[in-house]
Amino acid sequence: MTLRDELAELDADSLHDSEVLPARRPHPVVIAASLTARGGALWLPVAGLLALTGRKTTAKRAFTAALVAMPIGHLVSQVLHRHRPLASAVPARQALPEHPRSSSFPSKHAVTAAAFGTATALNDPGAALFVTPLVLLVAYSRLRTRVHWPSDVLGGMAIGGVVALGLDGIGRSAWTRIRAAATSRR
Repeated sequence: MTLRDELAELDADSLHDSEVLPARRPHPVVIAASLTARGGALWLPVAGLLALTGRKTTAKRAFTAALVAMPIGHLVSQVLHRHRPLASAVPARQALPEHPRSSSFPSKHAVTAAAFGTATALNDPGAALFVTPLVLLVAYSRLRTRVHWPSDVLGGMAIGGVVALGLDGIGRSAWTRIRAAATSRR
């Protein structure tokens, strides 16, 4: 069985009632995570909290990663259009007031969350202990409410992680060049 076949099976199984993804209405915290993360809004106050706790550089890098990742996620969704799960009659799906019609792949919530979380982890592992559960909660909320297929969320997490890693590499490379130029002028 190929990876594509396994993802298709995982996606198909996600519409069934299970212990991990029950069909009943999700806990209000799960609903709140999904709603507050819409448009990346959740990550602004989280960045603010990071900055208030003396982690300004981490906050700036994480929020920048989320801001860069979001339009990339939207661009990918335009190129790789995919229909959302047909779960409108499921109580879990009815929990959200939004009924998005945009492409399901990738989950833009997951793209933004993963970018923010990965950038946080790269810059401050201690802060990542606080941020990572939020990232995972947002990703789970998109599955739990049946707005996305599991492969949409996994793909979104991968895209967000790659964006954060790329920005981190670009940033570190730029600082290395700036430092080298500054020391060569002495």
